[in-house]
Amino acid sequence: MSDEGWMRQALHLAESVLYITAPNPRVACLIVRDGRLLAEGATRQAGGPHAEIVALRQAAERGIDTAGATVYVTLEPCSHYGRTPPCVDALIAARPARVVIAMGDPNPLVHGQGIAKLRATGIAVTTDICTEEALAINPGFVARMTRKTPWLWLKLASSLDGRIALANGQSQWITGTAARADGHHWRARSCVVLSGVGTVLADDPQMNVRHVETARPPIKAIVDTRFQVMEQARIFDGTPTWVFTCVSDPEKVHRLADRNVQVVELPAAAGRVDLHALMRWLGEHDINEVHVEAGARLSGALLQAQCTDELLVYMAPVLLGEGIGMARMEPLQQLAQAQRFEFIHTACVAPDVRLRARHIDHWKTLLQALRQQS
Repeated sequence: MSDEGWMRQALHLAESVLYITAPNPRVACLIVRDGRLLAEGATRQAGGPHAEIVALRQAAERGIDTAGATVYVTLEPCSHYGRTPPCVDALIAARPARVVIAMGDPNPLVHGQGIAKLRATGIAVTTDICTEEALAINPGFVARMTRKTPWLWLKLASSLDGRIALANGQSQWITGTAARADGHHWRARSCVVLSGVGTVLADDPQMNVRHVETARPPIKAIVDTRFQVMEQARIFDGTPTWVFTCVSDPEKVHRLADRNVQVVELPAAAGRVDLHALMRWLGEHDINEVHVEAGARLSGALLQAQCTDELLVYMAPVLLGEGIGMARMEPLQQLAQAQRFEFIHTACVAPDVRLRARHIDHWKTLLQALRQQS
């Protein structure tokens, strides 16, 4: 099998830990000799062993000598002491003939040093194999390391004519049960599930993960400029929750703290929470990926502020006519002002369709940041 074939097998393994590794990246490692897979491993929960260590331990348990083997790893091996020792040292001790890497590590603490250390010991290193596929598994980690903000996708459930609710606000349910269950996969892989106070006041959602098992449930968060949220909202169920606001109310903050709620005061912009400040705050707090389920006002604000990196749209085969559109945004004067997305995946989630679209410029920026390290 070719390097690309082995690397795609490693990337498939990395997807198996999609829900558990944050704030660390999802990484997998294969150890191969003479076209035969000797051992494999994927990164465990934060604080646990990284992919290379898991694979090397498996090889040791099987009594396999890894000297002269080829190692395929989906991210440059770390070269610094964090919660665990440097993986590059363990690889060097294993004496492989060659290490094949999908993408460099954008973490400034690594940033090519792992590759350099391998080469300095005489190990052949091949880089940039299936780089874009590797980035697709870890866009949030790369975004946080390069631009200091998380990767944010906006989930929308709409009719064929782009309505997320009737004119009277009724929205439950436009899409079917399968689409709603599928959406929980995206909640589970995120670090934060974010909504607006309008949605919380109107629907009192739980905002938790119910259809996917995960040992690392995402933090729940709401944007609430005027701190209007009701203290008995179902979102406040004792699990970690963040409220982003521009209003100071120490007594309410104290009461909510007893329910494991952290209230974060942020600056205002145009009369609402400054979304750029919010994204920076999330990046500073090790948030890789943000899943947004909100109403047209917050959805439109995130799009207009260019904080949205990806659209996740569940579209039902129904027409609603006059109603509430996907996002409330100021009108453009020219088509050239439009933000451009590209479709990257479509799937039938009967009876609905799931569409994924990435912001073209945001994706290119991440790719360029990775390739500059090569």
